[in-house]
Amino acid sequence: MPSGPPRDTLAAMSHAYVNRLCATLPGAECCDPWGGGHDVWKVGGKMFVSIGTMDTGMSVKCPDIETAAMLIDAGEGERAPYFHRSWIHVPWGADETVLRHRIENSYRLIRAGLTKKAQAALAAFPEDWPDRKA
Repeated sequence: MPSGPPRDTLAAMSHAYVNRLCATLPGAECCDPWGGGHDVWKVGGKMFVSIGTMDTGMSVKCPDIETAAMLIDAGEGERAPYFHRSWIHVPWGADETVLRHRIENSYRLIRAGLTKKAQAALAAFPEDWPDRKA
């Protein structure tokens, strides 16, 4: 018999948790670009987290295909369906530390790829993130 909350409860808790964390990041905005209930978080118009309509987890950007493959091989995520191979899907139920780390890395990666002007328009990354009220 599995321990812990039912899968639907885990998904709801993780989905809400990820949305709360993403909302605290400078310049982060949530949208539904494809309709149907996707939560896509962007900074500077570029996506860094996606939660699909199936609500099985979140997809995040990795620095490259090799890093994504290494994380998949290590069991930290799965191949993100419909995304480039440099993205991984982190299923709900993953440790909150893993969720925070993947969100932060994806956000920093996308933010660093913005133009210098767009980066300068954003507030500094909070030193106490994610300990701020999420």
